[in-house]
Amino acid sequence: MFFLVRVEDVVGIEPREFGRPLKQVVMEKLSSAYEGLVDEELGYVVAVIDAEVDPIGVLLPKDPASYHRVVCTLLAFIPQVQEVVEGEVVDVTEFGAFVRIGTVDALLHLSQIIDDYVSFDKRNMELIATKSGLRLGVGDRVRARIVAVSIAGGKVGLTTRQPYLGKLEWIEQQLAPKPQAKR
Repeated sequence: MFFLVRVEDVVGIEPREFGRPLKQVVMEKLSSAYEGLVDEELGYVVAVIDAEVDPIGVLLPKDPASYHRVVCTLLAFIPQVQEVVEGEVVDVTEFGAFVRIGTVDALLHLSQIIDDYVSFDKRNMELIATKSGLRLGVGDRVRARIVAVSIAGGKVGLTTRQPYLGKLEWIEQQLAPKPQAKR
């Protein structure tokens, strides 16, 4: 899930940047410090949205920079266990599929795709269910439930072995009205 997170920080401004607009310099520094950061508390930081800068800085002895207090708003992706997400299959391997959810490629293991034996077709880069013939490949859209999260390890695990989860086409087939038998 995406969150807006407020963070307090202190940003140092070097003398060569004194002539530039303060907020612009601070936003550049915050962007380089936070964007792309992976943190247990913040999650996966996507962008710095805004910053409130104290215009009065502090000078330290023998340091030419001025230091300003800043409160910034970050856009962060924090996957939550039991959250239902939609994503696109970006890679298929012999042990499962990688599904891009938010900013993360999460693993959908073979054993978590469907209640059927699933095999890997290397030539077509697809996972195929033996009994039903259902196929999952790169570019397919999937709805899944997050079952494991390790932000520090950069790992997210998914399952689609529950009703109304899986490849979106499979879900549409489940929801389609069944034809009535004639009497």
